[in-house]
Amino acid sequence: MVVLLAVFVVVRTLKSGTSTNSSDQAEIIPELPQSQWPVVSLTPTTDAKIPNSLGHLLDFKVRKINVPGASSMDYLLVYNTIDGGQQGVPGTIKLTGRDVDKNLLLGSESSGHYRFDDGVNQGTITVTFRDSSGKSMGKLSSDFHLQSGTMALSSVDNKFVYNLDKLAKGVYFVTMPTFVQPDTSQCVVWQNGYGVFASDGKPHSGKVAQ
Repeated sequence: MVVLLAVFVVVRTLKSGTSTNSSDQAEIIPELPQSQWPVVSLTPTTDAKIPNSLGHLLDFKVRKINVPGASSMDYLLVYNTIDGGQQGVPGTIKLTGRDVDKNLLLGSESSGHYRFDDGVNQGTITVTFRDSSGKSMGKLSSDFHLQSGTMALSSVDNKFVYNLDKLAKGVYFVTMPTFVQPDTSQCVVWQNGYGVFASDGKPHSGKVAQ
């Protein structure tokens, strides 16, 4: 249901000149205990400053953060590209509360010009919590599936499928494990640890396959 990783995945980052410290590559990071799991989600979204961004921008949310002593959170979005390669979107956020919200681009930006990676439909989001000295306290990782133009919304592992009652034209969906149940207003459906998130933020009737 939930994918838990013990080490970082090393990927080619989007921006030229960005490198990964060798000590980080070798760092062994423990799994975050279940009692400290937050809600992690990715929702397809748009940005008026980025033309035609639908399907190329994900609203990354971490809710109900409850990791005692955590000062910052690393994130790493890794996704597969249409040519069979991988791209990564890394970053660090200073924690000032229990919630994090940030848009992640499936592509790159340079001097206000955006380039999208076409054909992206699945990948992994990893979060790592650190104390004030930078020591890792635990991490979690979840696979996501980005879809549009289909009535069968499925998780990457195919253990969860939500069949829409009708096709939602022009709407993008992400299906993924969320660790903890999100607020009902945040997702289309949540069951057995999996959530479905829609770009239009509207209800979409359907049925979970048994």
